[in-house]
Amino acid sequence: MNPLRIEGEAAMQQLGERLAAALQAGATIYLVGDLGAGKTTLVRGVVRGMGYQGAVRSPTYTLLEPYSIGCRQLFHLDLYRLADPEELEFLGLRDLIEPDSVIFVEWPDHGRGFLPQADLVITIEYAGEARLLKFESRNEVGVTIAAACNGK
Repeated sequence: MNPLRIEGEAAMQQLGERLAAALQAGATIYLVGDLGAGKTTLVRGVVRGMGYQGAVRSPTYTLLEPYSIGCRQLFHLDLYRLADPEELEFLGLRDLIEPDSVIFVEWPDHGRGFLPQADLVITIEYAGEARLLKFESRNEVGVTIAAACNGK
């Protein structure tokens, strides 16, 4: 699958809305990219696309932002500040996550060994003012989500 080129914050949020429509219960998506690449902006679009009306905050300092949207749960983790993956146990992540929860994880390498396996890995790279998004599906759930994001 060729990288997807996204121009601007509004386009990244619109992609998030398309992603929201394709999400399946229990999906785990890893977001990989440098600081400021647009990972949180993408998740903001997902949360809005799922119908959430409240504030959508970055979990940079809290590590975890939960969203209850109708009968669905979405967890947005930003593990950039995580010193040790074992901290996820103290956070109670395992107790929070239900089998039908949707999980987005920024900086997943910081939580290695304590996170659910990814269905899809989205890598966001700078391309001047634009961003290039690469989708790596790890199973059929990931394939379905990636196809919807690429407009197929």
